[in-house]
Amino acid sequence: MRFEEKKITCKDGRTCILRNAEITDAKALMRYLKQTAGETPYLMREPEEIVITPEQEEKFLRSKLEDPRELMLIGTIDGEQVGNCSLMSMGDYRRYAHRCTVAIALYQKYCGLGIGRAMLKEVLRVAKEIGYEQAELEVVSGNETAIRLYESLGFEIYGTLPNSVKYKDGTYAAGHFMVKRL
Repeated sequence: MRFEEKKITCKDGRTCILRNAEITDAKALMRYLKQTAGETPYLMREPEEIVITPEQEEKFLRSKLEDPRELMLIGTIDGEQVGNCSLMSMGDYRRYAHRCTVAIALYQKYCGLGIGRAMLKEVLRVAKEIGYEQAELEVVSGNETAIRLYESLGFEIYGTLPNSVKYKDGTYAAGHFMVKRL
């Protein structure tokens, strides 16, 4: 889907541009995936598990641009990518057509500037406009900052999956399933 570029003002006064992830962003997005996965224990993969090729990432981005019910939104400051937020369908089944999933991650140095909130608000606005009735996400239970953000935007915890994530050191973390009616 195509998203009309939008400018937001960060808490530190800088301007962040929210726009579609384009095919030309593929290599930067691959670097982003690896770096953010190493910056936090709250994402689904370890950095070394990100083995996608540039061609695979380009194909993925093309599919998001062509699908009228999916969006890959990125934020940039001074031309540098700061993070992304995605809107994805639950599949092509009519019985799931009212549901979507959202996901977001930012480079750590850009957290706390209001970018994540702005990105999520835009993705949720778009989701409602195109007919989704329910947005869903999973968050690691220890990620209190993200949970507070999601709750402030109307998400509620509907269940907790124990041992949802297993880390390299053998420890586990639970995952909360959160839902927002649009």
